[in-house]
Amino acid sequence: MEMKNLALIIDHYACFGCLACEVACKQENGSDYGVKLIEMREDGPRMMNGKLDFTYIVNACLHAECEGTPCVDSCPDDTITVRPDGIVVMNEKTCTGCEACIPECPTDAIRINDNDMVTEKCNLCYHRVDKGLMPACADNVCLSHCIYFGEVDDIKKQIAAVEVKRTRGAA
Repeated sequence: MEMKNLALIIDHYACFGCLACEVACKQENGSDYGVKLIEMREDGPRMMNGKLDFTYIVNACLHAECEGTPCVDSCPDDTITVRPDGIVVMNEKTCTGCEACIPECPTDAIRINDNDMVTEKCNLCYHRVDKGLMPACADNVCLSHCIYFGEVDDIKKQIAAVEVKRTRGAA
């Protein structure tokens, strides 16, 4: 049986900034105040194709989609590991808080928890995934249905199909 590369991929074009993903993540993981393992950011307004456009960017660890997982290589304590399914896991219990991983993350998805002085990042709710469930943020809480979880190639096909529908609807 072939192991799948699991990832969380966001269709940023479809996101309208409802913050449901952030709330679901905080509730599931009991994150401390100020620590966001998934974060929605405003991007805009700006001119695009002659029109004012405002989008949202949802930021989280890319897991199997991250090229080379530089956070893993930068950790001197082997606190960050990649599971066979592509989920990148940070063990906060063994983290020494050296912060070496923070500048190496290409998506700025690793945070320092000022209360515990350890780094934290999205672990893709692997405790849920191992039970056959979806990560909290992807478990049908997103009002715009822009959060996809699963095998990377399957997600890319789903998003491409949505793009085709979106393009046809705009014509």
